[in-house]
Amino acid sequence: MKDDYTQRNLELLASRGVELEEIVDIVDGLQRPYNPDMERKLCEEHVLGVLRKQQTFHAIQLAIKIDTAVEAEEFSKQYNYTVGQDEGLFGVDESVASAIPLLYGTIAITNFGYLDKAKPGVIAELDSNHEAGKCNTFIDDIVCGIAAAACGRLAHNNTPKYSKPLK
Repeated sequence: MKDDYTQRNLELLASRGVELEEIVDIVDGLQRPYNPDMERKLCEEHVLGVLRKQQTFHAIQLAIKIDTAVEAEEFSKQYNYTVGQDEGLFGVDESVASAIPLLYGTIAITNFGYLDKAKPGVIAELDSNHEAGKCNTFIDDIVCGIAAAACGRLAHNNTPKYSKPLK
């Protein structure tokens, strides 16, 4: 059953323009300083581990439904505007997405906050794509949550050679 969640999550993400490799890139970029000898495949394994979770599936599904409903203008004018513009004080998008890293401890939560602010890779692309009524308000944070959770999962399941980044 878990593999069903993984495949379905990958399909849902792809429907919004997010590919597995783009999330792996983010995890690799965050973890490489702490484990320079790590094989990239390890990052992919941990992203897939996060995508196997039923809770991840529910968060992705909800996020996409809200983003697409805003695109279709299914909510009130005010709500469509607030979500569509990703207003800073809205915060519900981060609340939904934080359900994913919450499964993987403090490391995942702090990485989530960092990714939400730094917006590396596909996260920045999603965050800035508002052309033709596109709404990525929830999905960009979902990607942050998945990558952050994978970092937490990796950190808790591996003993790196170095405990701090090399200078």
